[in-house]
Amino acid sequence: MSDTAFDIRGLSAGYPHGRAISVDLDLTIERGSFVAIIGPNACGKSTLLRTIARLLPALSGAVLLDGRDIRTRGAKELARELGLLSQSAEAPDGMRVADLIARGRYPHRRPFSAWSADDEQAVRNAMERTSVVDLADRPVDELSGGQRQRVWLAMALAQETEVLLLDEPTTFLDITHQLDMLDLFRAINQEQGATVVAVLHDLNQAARYADRIVAMRDGEIVGAGTPDEVLTPDVMRRVFDLECTVIADPETGTPLIVPRRR
Repeated sequence: MSDTAFDIRGLSAGYPHGRAISVDLDLTIERGSFVAIIGPNACGKSTLLRTIARLLPALSGAVLLDGRDIRTRGAKELARELGLLSQSAEAPDGMRVADLIARGRYPHRRPFSAWSADDEQAVRNAMERTSVVDLADRPVDELSGGQRQRVWLAMALAQETEVLLLDEPTTFLDITHQLDMLDLFRAINQEQGATVVAVLHDLNQAARYADRIVAMRDGEIVGAGTPDEVLTPDVMRRVFDLECTVIADPETGTPLIVPRRR
């Protein structure tokens, strides 16, 4: 198996019948890495992630997963390989939490096959890891934004994929639950060897948890590398128009962005 999870070649990404948001992107994502995509609003972060997940078709170029173009894969095959936590996910009215999470097992099940002990265990593990066991019988549409986010994450974890794509996964969560989720992503990455690619807004969280950073602006990749290589005053100025000082985080030694007073 290749050491590369994603090989993105000459990718133009955007919405069909609309202008391209990103043009001619090249990016390699190594297997088993934790990659954070950062950048200002509307810079193309989520569009890139959705294109990698094949929710949006590539306008040109290619996305290779394990050396194969994702366009050659069937929907079920692709869903066995990558899980996605999207910003725009919605559950059918009245659906229970447990039933939504169980949908994560769909890629692993044959038509008309019975619910198995492996399915049950996968769902149970996902619910425990996201702390939603006590919500199992609640309708999803009655939950708070933070609770829903954890339920959708549980469904993605129930897929038991080797690649996890996360679009702003800490949205709606308070700081404690943000850190709990980021700890969980890192554990999945380090303990299970999963490749994690997450769009994150908090630069210091990205520095603390990710081993690779991709910085974008206006649809272009401005920098890609380790946190020390990307989270520099020069790159922050180019990406965010932000004047800052970068110091070592006293807890982790990772870069800590300190904005200068305006």
